[in-house]
Amino acid sequence: MRVAMVRVGVDTGAGGIHGPLFRDGSFEYIPIPDGLGVDRRTYGTLLGRRGDPLAGYFPPRLREKMRHQPAHVDPEFATFTYGDPTPPKAGLRRLERGDMLVFYCGLQGWDCDAPPALYLMGYFDVLAAGYARDFPGDNLHALCGGNFHVRHPAVYRQQREKLVLVKGSPRSRLLHRAVLLSALGRDRNGRPLKVLSPAMQQIFGGFDGKLSFQRSPTRWVAPAFIPSAVEYMRSLD
Repeated sequence: MRVAMVRVGVDTGAGGIHGPLFRDGSFEYIPIPDGLGVDRRTYGTLLGRRGDPLAGYFPPRLREKMRHQPAHVDPEFATFTYGDPTPPKAGLRRLERGDMLVFYCGLQGWDCDAPPALYLMGYFDVLAAGYARDFPGDNLHALCGGNFHVRHPAVYRQQREKLVLVKGSPRSRLLHRAVLLSALGRDRNGRPLKVLSPAMQQIFGGFDGKLSFQRSPTRWVAPAFIPSAVEYMRSLD
């Protein structure tokens, strides 16, 4: 069994904000902007779990602009799909049925005093994964038709050869409450850095000392920590 971890959602580099964290531990997952401008879903039409448009979580000076900005909804938790055509995520093609893909994101207190940090926000219990080109045509659309990269034909045709898709089973979930993943560390120049917290190292392992999760490629949990990682994720609300 394998467990992979990837960062998703808006951040200061893609979207310009951190997602909102509420005092009861709940949160809104805000996807990154659609840089291609092909999706009809915008931050003004996408509603969060509290029923409010996601555009309202951007700074007031940006809300009108973001209300019309298409969103890149990926991963999506309606049918549990994730896709990425970039080299840093190519290793996800190795996931197999029964593996786990863990998602985390950057959040900041919205109605509470919580500084920006990284939080666990959901996971896929993997049903299938691989390059899009290796999925049989009918099976691709049956499994992953709801994914951003598949639902737009022009995007799919351009990315097909390098696009990695992951399909989650019905056991997958977007958490109701976010769980703090990071602690504040320092890089070699003394600048602040989000690193895996000591408590989370007990669950997910130490990643050979590579504890910075701030700007991170796919992280693979070491075999010795896979049981604790899976048990922990499945215990979360």
